[in-house]
Amino acid sequence: MNIFEYLKDKFLITDGAMGTYYSKITGDNKSFCEFANLDNADTIKNIHREYIDAGAKLIRTNTFSANSITLEVSREEIRNIIKKGYEIAKEAAKGKNVFVAADIGPINISGIDKTTEDVYDEYKFIVDTFISDGADIFVFETLSNLDCLKEIAEYIKEKNKSAFVLTQFAVMQDGYTRDGVSINGIVSKIKDIKAVDAFGFNCGSGPAHLYSMLKKLNVYKDNIISTLPNAGYPEIVNERMVYIDNPEYFSDKMLSIKKLGAKIIGGCCGTTPRHIRELSYKLKLDGSKVILKASDESKIIRKFSKANNNFIEKLKDNKFPLVVELDPPTNTVMDKIMHCAEICKENNIDLVTVADSPMSKVRVDSIVIASKIKREIGIDVMPHICCRDKNVNAIRSSILAANIEGIRNILAVTGDPVSGAEEIKAKSVFNLNSFRLIELISEMNKEIFNGDEISIGGALNLNVANKNSEISRMNKKLSNGAGFFLTQPIFEDETIEFLSNFKREGKVKILGGIMPLVSYKNAQFINNELPGVSIPQKYVDRFHVDMTREEAEKVGIEIAVEIINKIKNYVDGLYLVTPFNRIEMIVKIIKASITK
Repeated sequence: MNIFEYLKDKFLITDGAMGTYYSKITGDNKSFCEFANLDNADTIKNIHREYIDAGAKLIRTNTFSANSITLEVSREEIRNIIKKGYEIAKEAAKGKNVFVAADIGPINISGIDKTTEDVYDEYKFIVDTFISDGADIFVFETLSNLDCLKEIAEYIKEKNKSAFVLTQFAVMQDGYTRDGVSINGIVSKIKDIKAVDAFGFNCGSGPAHLYSMLKKLNVYKDNIISTLPNAGYPEIVNERMVYIDNPEYFSDKMLSIKKLGAKIIGGCCGTTPRHIRELSYKLKLDGSKVILKASDESKIIRKFSKANNNFIEKLKDNKFPLVVELDPPTNTVMDKIMHCAEICKENNIDLVTVADSPMSKVRVDSIVIASKIKREIGIDVMPHICCRDKNVNAIRSSILAANIEGIRNILAVTGDPVSGAEEIKAKSVFNLNSFRLIELISEMNKEIFNGDEISIGGALNLNVANKNSEISRMNKKLSNGAGFFLTQPIFEDETIEFLSNFKREGKVKILGGIMPLVSYKNAQFINNELPGVSIPQKYVDRFHVDMTREEAEKVGIEIAVEIINKIKNYVDGLYLVTPFNRIEMIVKIIKASITK
């Protein structure tokens, strides 16, 4: 039996959950069920058989978390788990005319010292192990992004061009994955991966929420779509995650999903053989036709007046905008930063940018400060948003709030890690990095802010030794949706020379970073404690410890003006970091170096 032929004129019913059902019948909700392939094989085999008896025509191996990164065991043990898992599933399906799929879950590298290259290598190892045992159906599920997906799907096809590859994404109730990729973003990208034979959605949402999202998609005519939602949403009972027992409700909702045009249907967390049995029964009774089109339900038309973005217009028109960074306070005293913002407006600064707790030192929220400045001073603003302190839900919430407040520019940065995090209770979050954050905002521009988008800026550090590598990072951010870049403060002639010779691709805009020095002590601190910035000795030597504040500021202004005059022909604007909110220094620097 060939799965491609089967799907031409039939619906394919899959099994339901393995992990939550294993926990339910064994009482073990702490161990990874994949280890049971080795030490409790009969239970796993019986679960497979229960799903087959319930009507499942495709069962997935008990290998969802079987990778060395997630289980933290050797590859040899992972190989044994996978091989045993495939063997158990094949034995359960023997003589039943049922498909057996190699089940592969996401490999999460957030917060650990691994790269996407490590993930791809792990996927290849898993795939090779399955192929060596004869697997030709592969299900990648509960994915939050498309990292390595094209590469591993093509790798499978190279090994076996007749293999069937199904990829499934976990989309939350709000229509986004945990990595901030929207359901529409998934569809638009996955359709271009020719090595993927079918795609769809599992986990993340219950059947009602998933149905609401799926009925808005017009994908069923030309694609094989799968839907394997959770039974619903769990509650915590005696420290255990418990799903409601709702086979009739679940199967009714799945019948509606089937009518949209989904060809592969089944269940994920909380579903049991009873859910699949009820689903199979109702599908046999149902004689309705597939809709094969998106819902025509009326849409709410967003009414708005598009906010002006003078900074972006000036940047596009090559008019050399000036951006000034102000640090938000560490307390509730706002007088100084508001005064600085007012001075910026009086001196025709195009944009005030507000840092997001740099060096992981707690400061007032950047979006709150930027909103207050915009409202009360009337100057355009750009808050920095970093990924250190908030999960993806909180970041999306903040971006929504920023848009409501009229903020139309955001600088997306990964953020400095919490210093000494292992000794203190405050922990870095880092659900996202700068690349993912840029992609998230870009998705929100398409899905939510369409017509009144937020312009996305990225950070660019040309002070590194391998500048070409940094340019590659910049180009990746550009492809993810960034439109302009702010460099780290520039001091070194080598960096300026690189800028002068740099051949840009596309319409990328770069604002050169300028950080005025204020004293000998300040120069030494930056050299020793500020990552990514190095002060040449020739500048440090122009200060001495006995200088007055006025003398030191004069030297700092002179150095900044010299650097601006060196770089201004090679950048599209200036990004001036205000030292200790000494805005008067910034004004003097601008007047001495920029002709109005």
